[in-house]
Amino acid sequence: MESGPPGGSGPAEPGPRLRGWRGADAAASASSLSRFGAEAGCRAPAVAAVLPAGGCGERMGVPTPKQFCPILERPLISYTLQALERVSWIKDIVVAVTRENMETMKGIIQRYQHKRISLVEAGVTRHRSIFNGLKVLAEDQPNCRLSKPEVVIIHDAVRPFVEEDVLLKVVTAAQEHGASGAIRPLVSTVISPSADSCLDHSLERARHRASEMPQAFLFDVIYEAYQQCSDYDLEFGTECLHLALKYSHIKAKLVEGSPDLWKVTYKRDLYAAESIIKERISQQVCIIMDTKEDEEHVGRCLEEMLKTELNHVKVISGQDLQQIILEQCYSFVCVNVMTSDFEETQRLLNMLEESNLSILYPVVVISVHFLDYESVPFGQKMEKVMQIREFAKEAKKRNILLSGLLIYFPQEEQKLRESLRQGATIIAALIKERNSGLIGQLLVA
Repeated sequence: MESGPPGGSGPAEPGPRLRGWRGADAAASASSLSRFGAEAGCRAPAVAAVLPAGGCGERMGVPTPKQFCPILERPLISYTLQALERVSWIKDIVVAVTRENMETMKGIIQRYQHKRISLVEAGVTRHRSIFNGLKVLAEDQPNCRLSKPEVVIIHDAVRPFVEEDVLLKVVTAAQEHGASGAIRPLVSTVISPSADSCLDHSLERARHRASEMPQAFLFDVIYEAYQQCSDYDLEFGTECLHLALKYSHIKAKLVEGSPDLWKVTYKRDLYAAESIIKERISQQVCIIMDTKEDEEHVGRCLEEMLKTELNHVKVISGQDLQQIILEQCYSFVCVNVMTSDFEETQRLLNMLEESNLSILYPVVVISVHFLDYESVPFGQKMEKVMQIREFAKEAKKRNILLSGLLIYFPQEEQKLRESLRQGATIIAALIKERNSGLIGQLLVA
């Protein structure tokens, strides 16, 4: 067993705190398992997780194993690790990878600053990989920081959208019943064909469920099951709950899971996963406004129009910018009315670079400039604004996607509002799509 390399300096809980992971909510969520233990009159269990990640992605039809396929230029497995790392009460995360992918996995841990990760060599089948992960948790090896947990979570490396509430439900149910697993209603009816490929019978869909991940077990229950497991089950089985029933005589408690527990299986699923990630990190947009008092209405008008295009728009001042970055916002609109140069935008880029915010997700920055062609020669203004290309090249090295937006000003009120409306539409598209092909472009509204 190999421990992953340290991640270096970075936030203790890497990644965006999606769905309520902000401020006081984060601290409350971190203690949720402890609260359950107190309410149930027992201590909170020690919890670890095992992720089998030795698959070759045969059904996806691509040469790269699906757990290493990139989404927004970042491997899929990194998103799954991030989802588990955000849950502070999961003490250890053991990832089983093949020998040939061991260095690749170490590089992912290092680059994205993952914490609490240990690596073990995968087996030739899914069950053998899980068994290898359980073994390192069960054995007290010299110089090994792992210790045997009371409850172990088994989760797929290619299910990146698991939330803490589902993990908490399966862990608490496993503590009470010995085993637990997430389920979902069947989408299609299951039929059984005969030997000559004719319909033999079908199952009543309402009475059956699809077994999903995560699953959780008292450690001794599932480890004993794997120790007794036949070679046939280790080679051809896939369902961990079945092993607990067959070999440990434990009936798992089934917990209703959320729709986003689906597994990335086919190539089209990568596009669906990317769409979900883009939507989540685009839910908050911060507008930084640099406006003179008599021109403030221009920035405010743009803000109101952005609110009709995007889910959440927050206007901040320069004093609040550091706090917004700490809260991990991934979309910024820097509005420059007073000047056409890049003082405010450069300041923002410098702060983003220092924060390491863009390690996990691409950060979109849109620098908005208002061109007053009556007071300064057009060519002189455009020359300054076109410097965005050079800024963008440097920013891209840090996974920051910088684009520019030029709006003519002043002009009659009706035409100005139309330009602002077009500008808001362009900004919303840039944020939602996070299209690296538009880096360094100067768009005109």
